[in-house]
Amino acid sequence: MQLKGETSQKTVSKMLGRLVLRGAILYCLTFAILTIIHFPYASDELPQSTQVTAFEHSTKAETFYQDTYDSDADDFYVQAARQAAELANVEGKIRSFVEEYGLKDRRILDVGAGSGMLQDVVHDYTALDISPSAKRFFHKPFVLGSATAMPFRDDEFDAAWTIWVLEHVPQPELALREIRRVVRHRGFIYLAPQWNCTPWAADGYEVRPYSDFGLTGKITKASIPFRRHPLYRFSYLVPIRSVRLSRWFLTRSPTSLRYHRLTPNYDKYWVTDSDAVNSIDFFEAYLWFTSRGDTCLNCRNAWDELLLYNRWALIIQVEKPSRGN
Repeated sequence: MQLKGETSQKTVSKMLGRLVLRGAILYCLTFAILTIIHFPYASDELPQSTQVTAFEHSTKAETFYQDTYDSDADDFYVQAARQAAELANVEGKIRSFVEEYGLKDRRILDVGAGSGMLQDVVHDYTALDISPSAKRFFHKPFVLGSATAMPFRDDEFDAAWTIWVLEHVPQPELALREIRRVVRHRGFIYLAPQWNCTPWAADGYEVRPYSDFGLTGKITKASIPFRRHPLYRFSYLVPIRSVRLSRWFLTRSPTSLRYHRLTPNYDKYWVTDSDAVNSIDFFEAYLWFTSRGDTCLNCRNAWDELLLYNRWALIIQVEKPSRGN
């Protein structure tokens, strides 16, 4: 009887062991699949075969934002942007940044300045925007130009900020390079794009009724609450960040900026960032700057940042005693 009991216990133990092993394998496999699906494969360093497509995409975006002011649509965008900025207390955040780092009397660049809400935060202010129609909002210097090809000298500014702009730039790494180029050594960058823009914003899945969509669209809409959940996002963000951080630890060379390309909607502005052309995780930008020797002043160590869900902005102090980064 005792032998039978021991045999039975061993059988149960083996079965439990197999179940735990299978569960662990399934768990790891699920995380691996999610990581592969959500990995940010896009970068500005494009293979030759995709150069033409990327150029057309970039041209389309620039043409949209360069349209002159002659329609109610422009007023709608301006009003929507101002309301969102007021709700997010953007001016208050920038004033705190200016005060904390003593920038009131320093030379400042606003990249993607929009309707000029921040031009009176500092005395020596320069606005850069790709839209000619934006000029009408400014009583301070306004420069028409692209974030990816700024008409400024190296080290011309003591600081630069850019709010909700990078997600609308088809070549975001080139924009980061330009911002870093025009800010002096030991100068400051306040980087606050809309991080992790969703691919379903362009079609307005969250605000449109199910009746607007076919079967695939209905499934997409039904999946959004699940895909938005922090646990789901963390299930792939943490592994992806770990891979990217490990790569930098191994090579100790400046990283490229990895992101997701999005298809923007320039016809119907369903929700915020329906017109976004890319989706960037803040950790990618953090890694991009720190791998070049810059310091993130509002960040902790890399492993703590890896486990952080999101940041409103990165405050970067540029370190460039020598050229080449």
